[in-house]
Amino acid sequence: MSMSEYSRFAVYFLPEGDLAEFGATWLGWDVDQGAPVAQPRVDPLGDRIEKITNKPRKYGFHATIKPPFRLADGVSQRDVEDAMAEFACSFAPVHLQSLALSQIGRFHALCPTGDVTALNAMAAACVTELDHLRAPLTDDELARRRKHRLTDAQDALLEKWGYPYVLNEFRFHMTLTGSVKDADRDDVLAALDSALPDLPQPYALQGIALVGERADGMFQTIHRYTFSG
Repeated sequence: MSMSEYSRFAVYFLPEGDLAEFGATWLGWDVDQGAPVAQPRVDPLGDRIEKITNKPRKYGFHATIKPPFRLADGVSQRDVEDAMAEFACSFAPVHLQSLALSQIGRFHALCPTGDVTALNAMAAACVTELDHLRAPLTDDELARRRKHRLTDAQDALLEKWGYPYVLNEFRFHMTLTGSVKDADRDDVLAALDSALPDLPQPYALQGIALVGERADGMFQTIHRYTFSG
């Protein structure tokens, strides 16, 4: 197997333009450049933004399509890049009605509105068609995932595909915060409402990206792939 500077790989949707710029500054990490970014002090949140965005920062502003995985034996980074290029050629851009600020549990994210059938089909295909690139989970990795009170269906997905929230359990989301305390919720929402750029309607996903986890634990874009099917 060819050596790689990345310990794990993942397939993301990465926004472009104003939304990408917002996400990089909001989280304090530019995943495309692989570099920290000065975070804004948006009223009424102020300097609490650093703590509230600490957990999602390392991943960059994104939506996960295929969750992070280690390479299977005999698989190189080049193999992953070639498979990604072939996959992107088989899908057309995915059009969403819009993206809207949502709350999932105790964290906040941008989520799609309207019909997500095509989006979910693309994500499911990415998980299943690229699974041969993924190393099986170790016993420790399985045990760590099972600490989160998985349902039987989620546990079956974990066993087969390496992650519990794929296929029927998948929900496209672009994470903006870690867990938010009730006392901070209104300030977080007000700051996000002020900082978010206007989003086009409909919103188009023009492609996907391969990202890698560096030795310092931060994720960085390796290559973007445009849908051309």
